[in-house]
Amino acid sequence: MRNTTIKAFLIVFLFTVWIFPNTAPSFEKDRYFDYADLQSDKIRLAVSYPIILNIKRLVELRKRGFIPSEGLIIIGVFHGDEVYDYTESIEFVEDHNIDWMKFHKVSGEIDYDTAFKKNALTEEFEKIFRHSNGIIFFGGDDIPPRLYNKKTHLLTDIETPARHLFELSFIFHLLGGSQDKGFVPLLESHPLYPVFGICLGCQSLNVGTGGTLVQDIWSEIYGKEYVEDAITIPRELLHRNPHDKLYAKDVLPFGNMHPIRLVENLRLMTATGLSVQETPYVLSRHHQAVGELGKGWIISATSMDGKVIEAIEHKKYPNVFGVQFHPENQLLWDKGLKNRFSPDSEETSYRQVLEDNPPSFEFHKKLWSWFCTQLSEAKAKRDEPSR
Repeated sequence: MRNTTIKAFLIVFLFTVWIFPNTAPSFEKDRYFDYADLQSDKIRLAVSYPIILNIKRLVELRKRGFIPSEGLIIIGVFHGDEVYDYTESIEFVEDHNIDWMKFHKVSGEIDYDTAFKKNALTEEFEKIFRHSNGIIFFGGDDIPPRLYNKKTHLLTDIETPARHLFELSFIFHLLGGSQDKGFVPLLESHPLYPVFGICLGCQSLNVGTGGTLVQDIWSEIYGKEYVEDAITIPRELLHRNPHDKLYAKDVLPFGNMHPIRLVENLRLMTATGLSVQETPYVLSRHHQAVGELGKGWIISATSMDGKVIEAIEHKKYPNVFGVQFHPENQLLWDKGLKNRFSPDSEETSYRQVLEDNPPSFEFHKKLWSWFCTQLSEAKAKRDEPSR
């Protein structure tokens, strides 16, 4: 009787597969980037941590013309061991018909001892580099201090070590670092390849090349151990909102709008057309910052008091830079979304703050325009026939 039941089940199963061969999800086929079928006329931008939130931000940047709406393919790259379930991202782009978004999952063992040397992911890093025209490293949670040879601060919040190992090793392969001075970075073969780090991405650029982090700005830089004391710091020097820690979740915003000071004659200033007297407002949402600089970096922007690094750029590779703030956040463009910084402050929108403090809005537009121009020019340079 048992054998008869099993045979019947197998017959039904095989018949179903034969009749309905395409009923299984087709994400692998439709949504994963196929390097064997490259579209040479398209600019291909790789992005790390392609969670739904970051995809929504890319959609908004595209909608507003900050990044191209035509001729651009974005490839979300991630490691299969990351905590986040990327099938949610794949389903999101499928449901919203985002045909310009693809994915590339990387597999292979990597740990603290192998991150800053050739490892099981080296060939994958080389493949992504060869078949993309630039990359963005997005924001996120704190990097394990073990990766920059420091003890872990009580306020450091580690959630996704597999993600950090993947991204930091990728950055090391792209740019090299003080961890292995004899290592030949990928950008040596294509020095114009653009690399853009945002918030955590900026910190990752520094750590990936051998630098360190300030693990908590309030306590380590300003000597404030309690929220009530952090509130006394002038708002223009706050990189996140301390008030939100005193109230119910989502009552007050986590971030803060504040001005930054650009370093004269460096690329961030010249690319955005600002003068040393102009101090654009930006949106910050972080409690850590770049500490000792890694190999190849120079500071291109600071907080108004000069104590917190707000941007870095590479001395050797002209299109490699990181910003500690969030120029990609869709909240910056919505005038209708208003909030209060503190319970007794006036309601306003982030967009209104940008417009009330020129040239803040233009600064963000020009920053994205510059990056996209570098993507296009880097692609054209790489596509030139060898002589």
